[in-house]
Amino acid sequence: LEQDKFLQKEEWITLVESASEENREYAAHKARALADRYYGKEIFVRGLIEFTNYCKNDCYYCGIRKSNQNAERYRLSTEQILECTDTGYELGFRTFVLQGGEDAWYTDERILELVCAIRERHPDCAITLSLGERNRDSYEAFFKAGADRYLLRHETADKEHYEKLHPKEMSFEHRMECLRTLKDIGYQVGCGFMVGSPYQTTQTLAEDLFFIQELQPHMVGIGPFVAHHETPFGKEAGGTVEQTLYLLSLIRILKPDVLLPATTALGTIDPLGREKGVQAGANVVMPNLSPTNVRKKYELYDNKICTGDEAAECRY
Repeated sequence: LEQDKFLQKEEWITLVESASEENREYAAHKARALADRYYGKEIFVRGLIEFTNYCKNDCYYCGIRKSNQNAERYRLSTEQILECTDTGYELGFRTFVLQGGEDAWYTDERILELVCAIRERHPDCAITLSLGERNRDSYEAFFKAGADRYLLRHETADKEHYEKLHPKEMSFEHRMECLRTLKDIGYQVGCGFMVGSPYQTTQTLAEDLFFIQELQPHMVGIGPFVAHHETPFGKEAGGTVEQTLYLLSLIRILKPDVLLPATTALGTIDPLGREKGVQAGANVVMPNLSPTNVRKKYELYDNKICTGDEAAECRY
């Protein structure tokens, strides 16, 4: 795999299937060297604020899906969110990620008020939004108000696979259109997918890598699929550390300057998961700045780590 070489889907399939221990080690070595060349040894810290767990969607894999009657719902006020950013700023964080379910209570006006308040309070910080699918006018308004980045995981670049993971009200085409719109507006864009999700195949993973190659996002967030007991996929097997690390390495090699998180999901299935992620080419961590009393409620999957008071070990 050479940088700047546009691979065809068949070639990506071959690479995904070539995950021997030797090839995984070689890919990790090459990926870490590339991360060092482009970014040095720096690990970028993004402060994550999970500000609402209400969601209108019913994705089959997600613990905060609207059908989960046992989820304890919450919304953070503007004051609470600003307290989180102040805490993060004191700790040295200079990027804040506002992430939530697709919650209609947070109208464009409320999001704009929030973005403007953070921008006024912390003018030297980057603001990243992760609010799901909205229309172009909304995205443009947020961008003009001061949002710099937008994260929207595509989950799978294969339409047939997408429809096995989501109810029919959700549109694969619209998800993809949102990502392209965000890039067109001028955001630094992040996409991503679950590794080992139900019905995923070598072919679907090749589609993901091909799509990343085509979209050229600034950031790619991948992590192992971890089941949540209150979902239709509650008894499905999860993704593996080995495959996740290998795909992290392939993504770094495919796009050497990508921002690549070592995700919480990776740390959830392996106590050293995030450290291994960094060794495989990752260079971003996203510690949780949300108030400790709501962290357990933002449960996208079972056994999520960093939901208690263990601030130091989760921040660094």
